Amino acid sequence: MIQKSKFKVFITREIPNAAIKLLKDKGYNVRVYSKDSPIPVKELYKNIKDADAVISLLNEKFDVAVFDKMEKCKIIANYAVGYNNIDIEYAKKKNIIITNTPDVLTDSTADLAMALVLACARKIIEAEKYVHAGKFKGWKPKLFLGIEIKDKMFGILGGGRIGTAVAIRAKAFGAKIIYLSRRKNQYLEDSTGAKKVSLDTLLKTSDFISIHLPLTDKTYHLLNKEKLSLMKKTSVLINTARGEIVDEKILIRILKQKKICCAGFDVFENEPNINPELLELGNVVALPHIGSATVEARTNMALLAAENIISVLSGKGAITPVL
Repeated sequence: MIQKSKFKVFITREIPNAAIKLLKDKGYNVRVYSKDSPIPVKELYKNIKDADAVISLLNEKFDVAVFDKMEKCKIIANYAVGYNNIDIEYAKKKNIIITNTPDVLTDSTADLAMALVLACARKIIEAEKYVHAGKFKGWKPKLFLGIEIKDKMFGILGGGRIGTAVAIRAKAFGAKIIYLSRRKNQYLEDSTGAKKVSLDTLLKTSDFISIHLPLTDKTYHLLNKEKLSLMKKTSVLINTARGEIVDEKILIRILKQKKICCAGFDVFENEPNINPELLELGNVVALPHIGSATVEARTNMALLAAENIISVLSGKGAITPVL
């Protein structure tokens, strides 16, 4: 018989049951906010007060006010790779360990980035709507002409795990790869023949640009009016990272004026609120933040978060700490 543990774990939204079972099998007292909507602040405060560990979601802000409500917490396991929703410096002062879920969602996010590339390049959404509207009357030489990936310059903004995975996929389509990164990525270069370049060079020369940067003070609105104006008129911009990296108002204006070809988004600057002007544009593909939305990725994310908690509460340290 499993002995009840003194440890209390709070999960701010329902996640795959495998992780909840793993925690319960350890004897932990697990509480889950079960409504399929963001947890109200008062409900969050009530549940984190005596929690030893928390599994948080990327759309929940863990700031000074939240941390000060925690009396026992030793670890926050963020159910995401990014952790810009957490005040890392204040967590450090409170001696709370922060973890994330790297690697396990790399392939799912890279697959989705390429799906957006293809959707934009081949006008798949427009063509699908055309068929469903009953407008297809037969093959035409100029019907929904798109562009190929082969021999095009493919720019990777952020040469980390996901950026590398996207580059490998793009290389398989015959693209030439360039990338922006703080450090040289030898594996990326060896795998794809990629060349590390400056941001301006990448924006000026790329036919496809895929964003894979974390959101920080330095990357907020990295693609502003000045930088977006460098892009080619025929270029395609893809963002599966964080919406705030792009100045969305400026991008909308550029898309309206057709100063770039099109854009594909899985993330938005003011998510979950989306600028209605963006959705009115015919040269935009917009998805509801589903980069990691595969059974495999979401299950492994949940298990990794749970395993981080088990490791920390057993005194062994975090598996994937960011702090």
